Amino acid sequence: MFTAKRSSGLAALMLFAWAACASAQPAPAAQEYVPEVGQRGRDVVWVPSGLVVVNKMLDMVKLTPNDILYDLGSGDGRTVIAAARRGARAYGIEYNADLVALSRRNALKQGMSARATFEQGDIFQSDFSKATVVTLFLLPELNVRLRPLLLDMKPGTRIASNSFDMDDWKPDQVARVKGDCGSWCTAYLWIVPAKVAGAWTLADCELVLQQQYQMLTGTLMRAGKSLAIADGRMHGDRISFNAGGTRYRGRVSGDVIEGAHGSANAAWRAAR
Repeated sequence: MFTAKRSSGLAALMLFAWAACASAQPAPAAQEYVPEVGQRGRDVVWVPSGLVVVNKMLDMVKLTPNDILYDLGSGDGRTVIAAARRGARAYGIEYNADLVALSRRNALKQGMSARATFEQGDIFQSDFSKATVVTLFLLPELNVRLRPLLLDMKPGTRIASNSFDMDDWKPDQVARVKGDCGSWCTAYLWIVPAKVAGAWTLADCELVLQQQYQMLTGTLMRAGKSLAIADGRMHGDRISFNAGGTRYRGRVSGDVIEGAHGSANAAWRAAR
């Protein structure tokens, strides 16, 4: 027969043993973060790009292993990982820390961690100046806010956007794709143009250019005669235009243009 004292001591011993056993059991695994389509972000709701659009954008920018790609607002990391799979060094900037962590897990699972890097940050405060390719899936007003930064990048930098344009900066290419992309099935491409507006001196004439993004107008003064520039265009650092029935082609390097003109491909050079 147990006394009250012995019974109390035994109960305490049993409680201690139960607690020790319970503490030895593995803790339940934390539930992995799963984003919801349409969830609020800092400036936009989160909607993932369909992989068919991602791949089209990477095709349009002609991504190579020599490229450095930055995806601004990188979400779950799919564009960055797709670029890394093609051999590029790829970086994602994303404001939501949970999405950054998810992107890193996704890159690890797919064996792309060595080439796919993610950072938590504000795209308007982050440095992506070393990019040769920039990808976006942002609202038009955010694209326009980014536009001055993009136009200051190295000429020839390629920019691809899912579904949203840059207002009056017209794209160099537009493609509509079919497949699993929901309502977001248009890809846009821009190529950052060299800045060539101003007066340029040639051997025997003066070239005056006005520039609206990649489009050029102006005049070529030759032998006292003003010839209107037609079909003028920048393609990165490459320039082309017609003047007086002659086609001029060249490459811009700072304040110098060198190229060829006419059917004989005669050399020409201009300095600013």
